[in-house]
Formats: sequence, C-alpha cells, structure tokens
Amino acid sequence: MPAAGVLLAGGLAAALGACAYSGPSDMVNQLTAVDYGKPYIGMSKAEVLKCAGQPRSRIAAGPNTETLVYHYSGAGPVPGAAAPAKKKKNSSPFSGLSKSKKEDFTCTASLVFEGDRLTRVSYASKDVRSPYDWESERDPKKREEMKREGVPTCVFSLPRCPR
Repeated sequence: MPAAGVLLAGGLAAALGACAYSGPSDMVNQLTAVDYGKPYIGMSKAEVLKCAGQPRSRIAAGPNTETLVYHYSGAGPVPGAAAPAKKKKNSSPFSGLSKSKKEDFTCTASLVFEGDRLTRVSYASKDVRSPYDWESERDPKKREEMKREGVPTCVFSLPRCPR
C-alpha cells in the first residue's frame, strides 16, 4: 500500500510539473531571461533622479511607496532639457489630451521605490497589443500578419548611472 501512495504522489507531481512546463523553447526563455533592472535595485531615489532625470509621472502607493514612470526611446531614460511649455490662445484645459497626438517615446519604465530605495523595475513597449487583436481583423492577409508578428520589446538601462 505505501508503494502505491508513493507512485500516486509521484504521478501527481509529474502531472503538475508538466502543466508548468510548456516545452523546450519556454525552458530556454526562462533560463536566458535577463532582468535589465536588476543592477539598479537598491539605488536611492536621489541617485536615480540624478541619472535618469525627472519622471513623466509619480504615483504614490502608500506612506513609503512611490512609483516613478518614465517614457523613453532607446536603452533607457536619460535626463534632458525640459521642453518649454507652449501656451495657446483660447485653449481649454483638455486640449492636450487628444488621442491623435503622437507621443515621442517607444517604451515605459516604472521604477518602484519603497522608502528611499529602488525595489522593482518593470518596462514595456508602448506599441504592445493583445495577442488576440487579430481575431477582430476582417482582412484575411492582415489577420495572418498580425498572428505572426512578434511582441515588441524594450531594453532598460540607465545609461548615465554609475552602476
């Protein structure tokens, strides 16, 4: 009887393991994945602001947690001169919110600080879309192209940081 229990437990473990493993390409991706934000973990907020510049936005998520959001193109956020604000005559407070305005960035990075230290970096392409968008496409050629296109990626670094 104990041998049957061991076999049952072993079979169950193998079945659960098979669910988590989706094939050789998944294993290669997991083994070779690079965490581009890892070298910056532990930096102070002042250090990051010095080498990355001012963020696009700041999101408070509690008394000691804040997320700095950067929009960038290339390897990562680089401080630059702030563009002078242009004031238009008779403009409404919502005039800058038009969706037709082309943003000049390809990636977004979210840097999470707990206390004064960077604890997590996540980044994503602005142009990513759902893998199921092709289902709503009516043109068969375009639908097939959409099914085959890869997911846009971003690389993250803080090129002016000493790490």
